[in-house]
Amino acid sequence: MNKDSKGRGMAPKQRESEKQQLSKAAVPARLTTKSVLEVEIFALDEDGYGISSSGHDALRVAGGLPGEKVRIGIEHVARHKAYGYVKNILTPSPLRSKRPACRVSVRCQGCPLIAMKYRDQAEWKQQFVQNALCQYSELSGIDVRPLLSPPQQLHYRTTARLAVSGKFSAPQIGIFRRASHDVFDLNDCPLHHELVNRVIEVVRRGIAKLKVPVYNPRSRMGLMRYLMVRVSEHEQKAMVVFVTARRSYNEIHHLSKYVREQLPEVEVIAQNVNSSEGNVIMGPTDHFQTQRHHLTERIGDISLMISPRSFFQVNRGGAALIYNQVREWAGLTGQETVLDLYCGIGGIALTLASGAASVIGFEVVEAAVADARNNARLNGISNCRFEAGDAAELVDELVDDHERVDVVVLNPPRKGCDEKVLRSVAALSPRRMLYVSCSPATLARDLKLLEMLGYSCRTVQPVDMFPQTMHIENVALLEKTDKSA
Repeated sequence: MNKDSKGRGMAPKQRESEKQQLSKAAVPARLTTKSVLEVEIFALDEDGYGISSSGHDALRVAGGLPGEKVRIGIEHVARHKAYGYVKNILTPSPLRSKRPACRVSVRCQGCPLIAMKYRDQAEWKQQFVQNALCQYSELSGIDVRPLLSPPQQLHYRTTARLAVSGKFSAPQIGIFRRASHDVFDLNDCPLHHELVNRVIEVVRRGIAKLKVPVYNPRSRMGLMRYLMVRVSEHEQKAMVVFVTARRSYNEIHHLSKYVREQLPEVEVIAQNVNSSEGNVIMGPTDHFQTQRHHLTERIGDISLMISPRSFFQVNRGGAALIYNQVREWAGLTGQETVLDLYCGIGGIALTLASGAASVIGFEVVEAAVADARNNARLNGISNCRFEAGDAAELVDELVDDHERVDVVVLNPPRKGCDEKVLRSVAALSPRRMLYVSCSPATLARDLKLLEMLGYSCRTVQPVDMFPQTMHIENVALLEKTDKSA
């Protein structure tokens, strides 16, 4: 691993050496929420916090960038870790932008890299992927390509799931601050699509004007809990979902009418009822306030219907980059059978359909499978079949039926694939696999197991699905070797 002169990414031994040096600095041995101290930032952790140290307390500093000295306040102290925030920048990092797109990012903490110049973000993310792969000697020969960036680095986020708090006279609509139940009120967020920001402002005014009671989780009184907004860039239309503690038709009817009067671009409005005490946003029941129940988005040549519960990438440009990379590396000739595991609403499966003999999509969420089938009909695609169920069990059925599968696409959630799933997929003996991952750590873990199962990864393509944040997607190409488990 080459040393990065600006500290964008560091090999484990280098990071440990610098951490030991900084830990000897003359700083208080015990920290409290009243502590103010000066520290140096030497790296970023996987959550985008600046890493420093203070006595025996590991410090994570919101808003700090590698290579700078900062004065920080402490906002939370745990047993083995403390969290702080930048009060003043004493010596700025060469990575820091002189004109950051957001002035409140240190307090919001929703996009921790937004103060970093974008070209340095790209290099840091690529190094982050390389560092994850370097944890396993079996993966040392993988070529990590330069990061692919979407057309927009700002105002790209077309889906927002936001908490509502406070009182109806001054409602707060935003995100929970880290390790807290406090809602940071969002105004004109630079990551949100501009129509999302307009919807948030209109809903905020509507709650106040119509005196819609806001839910209080302590007293369990009130109505409005969450707000979900989705935008179709293809249609330039919006969907609004009010998540409420109970049905309460009257308030939502009038609020929906107000929003549509103020914003004609809002074509779909639904009320979702969630009476649970947990942190899950959506409840089991939807009640539509409009005749339309979905939006239609377009990625390349494929149209996709988006409903309130559909999983769909929040960055349309980033999704197109991933779909195109998967299609290129699949190398289809029209004769292959493709398996798309964790297929969601069918975006990748339908993109590959024109080049394959047949495509099979498996997904555990039944509503997503219903959406995938509808999307196949919408696009006039007849060589795709979608099934709902446990991934490992469905793949085992293919193995038992001796069904030939030539190419497998894996697109699991952040936790990666269960070992049982990977072993079942390897038993199908496809000639090629494409692994789409949103976690470099679980990707590296799974690539190591697949290497043992006879599938070698030579190339990984990072894709910046979420500019200004620490998240990164990857597409990995695996080919069948002569090895066996």
